[in-house]
Order: sequence, then C-alpha cells, then structure tokens
Amino acid sequence: MKKKCVADIKDRDLVDAVFLVKDKILAMAKNGKPYLTLKLMDKSGEVDAKVWDNADEVGTLFDKNDFLAVRAKASIYLGKMQLILSELKLVPEDQVDLADFLPETERDINIMVGELQALLASLKDPDLARLLRCFFDDPELLAQFRVAPAAKGMHHVYLGGLLEHSLAVAKLVDAMAPLYQGLNRDLLIAGALLHDIGKVREMTYMRSFDYTDEGKLIGHITIGVEMLQERISSLPGFPVELGMLLKHMLLSHHGQYEYGSPKRPKTMEATILNYLDDLDSKINGIKTHIKKEPDNPSRWTSYHRLYDRYFFKVNCLQGEELELSEEPPQPEPQPVSRPVQQAAPQAAPHTAQQPVQQPVQHPSAPRQEGARGKEDARKSFSNSPFAALKKDNIELS
Repeated sequence: MKKKCVADIKDRDLVDAVFLVKDKILAMAKNGKPYLTLKLMDKSGEVDAKVWDNADEVGTLFDKNDFLAVRAKASIYLGKMQLILSELKLVPEDQVDLADFLPETERDINIMVGELQALLASLKDPDLARLLRCFFDDPELLAQFRVAPAAKGMHHVYLGGLLEHSLAVAKLVDAMAPLYQGLNRDLLIAGALLHDIGKVREMTYMRSFDYTDEGKLIGHITIGVEMLQERISSLPGFPVELGMLLKHMLLSHHGQYEYGSPKRPKTMEATILNYLDDLDSKINGIKTHIKKEPDNPSRWTSYHRLYDRYFFKVNCLQGEELELSEEPPQPEPQPVSRPVQQAAPQAAPHTAQQPVQQPVQHPSAPRQEGARGKEDARKSFSNSPFAALKKDNIELS
C-alpha cells in the first residue's frame, strides 16, 4: 500500500514514498554489525527508520538534508512508528517540492501578520511604537520573522512558529495586564514581540531545522540584543532607560542561568515575560508531544525526555472518543554511559530483510499537480513568504 505522508503510515504498511533526511547516524550493534538510524520527515511529521543491511555502503549514498525515495515496512516499536528500509534512492532537489517536506503552522500566516500589525497600531508609547516599526516595517526582517520556526525541537517547531509564539505571548500579556495595576503594557508587548527576534539569524530552516554558526557561537538572546541596539541607535532621542529596560527583558526572558539566561528577571515586566514565554512554550510542547503519538493507545504519553515526565492525555472533554487503553507507561529510561555508537539498535530482532539496493532504480512517486482542497490551499506555502523571498532574492539562514 502506497503512503505519501508520515501521518498516513500505519502498522505493517508497505511504504513507497519520498522523505527528507532530518538525521542520519551510523551505529554499531552488539554483534559488531553496523546499522543506520535515520529520522525521515515530511510536512506531516517525522518517523524513525532503520537500515540493517550493508549500512556502511548505503550510508555513503546520501547525507543529512537529502531527499530519499524509500521502500520500507512499517512497524510499531515501544509505541512509536518505525520503518525498516529495504530500498532507497537519492532524489534530486529539482524533482521535489520543498513545501511537501517542511512542517508549517496550522494558522494562516497572513492573518497572523494582520494581528501583528494590529498590535503595533495599539501601542500608545511613541518611542516603543517607532522602535517596533523600525523592526517590522523592514520587509526583509518581516519576511524572515513570519517564516522562521521558534525552536529546533522544544516548541513551535514548524515554519511560522516564531510569529505564532510571539503573538501568543503578546495575547497572554493583554489577557493578564488588566488584572494588575501599574504594569507597562506597551513595554510588555514590545518584549513579547522581540524576545526571540534573534532566532531569525540563529536558525536555518530551508531544510531540516538546525543552528547557524552565529546561532551556535552567540545564541538568539545576544543576537537579539545586538539587533535591538542597532535599531535604537538609529532612532534619535530614544530614551536610554527605556532601551535598558527592554534589553533587560530580552536578556532575562529564559529566567534562570541554567536555562541559558545571561540575567535573571529583575523588573515586574521582565518577570511576567519570563513566565508567559515559558507558559506558551510548554503548552505547545506538550500538545505537540501528544500529537506525535497517534498510534499509542495508552492513556499516558511516552516519556518526555526534556520535561522529564509522562503526560496524562485525558481531560474529561473527549468523552469516549479517544478509546484509550488502561496500560501503564513504560519504565522511565535509565542513563546510558556508553557512547551512542555502541548502543544496541532500538528495535526488536528482525527477520531477514531484502538487501538495500544501491541505488534503487524505481521512480519516485509522481507529484500531484491538480487542484487542491480548500484546507490544503490554506496551509500551503502560498500563505508563507517563501515565494516572495525567492522573488526578492532575500536570503534565509
């Protein structure tokens, strides 16, 4: 049975599809035989994959961020879908549509840009208003801001995620600011929209999401403060103390030193931004973790390594539609001292597989060029800035 999207794959399916290689690791089994562990992706999700036979030789045929046409058998292992590859073929970039392989926000990007403009128009402080206009009236910066993901793996890990997350924090500001007297609402809105602005330069997102050299060496907090200072310097008469308060919000929005924050929050607005940023990040991260396990029948999610816990999926609103089993979660994983390369493969013993072809000579699945439904059209890259970026020759990291 032919499957085009990760989200469509079911247990025991025979898969014949094209994917983007997000990760590629050559490891060694206990018996000394090498094998490949891959993470394959398209816009609907990610799936783990294994190559058991001729792994050394097969691994030379492709690299991370290449496109592969694969034939495989799907199976569920420890509650997660896994593909056992029997054949693969490198697919040239000009034969694929990038929009089919990168996850994107479920929200309409143009509507979110409209919400951003409404927030800018709502600012009463003239200095903060002209500062934010200095950022978001820049067409190159806005094009990057509206398409960038908010993170590589923690939360809002999709195109448009940075814009979606920033707007969500701003909406939380407007929901709670009326509850407390004496808060600088405009300063909070500015912090919400700018706290992650450095991520437009910290991350690459024209293939699988990763960090730029600047992102690895400096990080989005420092990059964001540099961008802020550049624009403040271009605005004559901008209040020095107001700029200092906003810089402090960017520097402290991670809250604690151990979370990568150069400073801890020391103003009311910085403290609020830290908690609202963390709240929206965690809500999105938990929801994403639950959505990644459609084949897990348990009432509990699998163990979330970053949050160090399982999550109970029932909130008494779903009724009987979930049909979740009563099985308890698996034991929490224990730390492993040996290197990753020496770890045993994460799969049950396999039967003999068809040798991997080098390369397979079957053609990749033809692309569908016909009319799309309304939902597909809404979520397509026609709502994202990629077309404009290419037209205007704007470079994304």
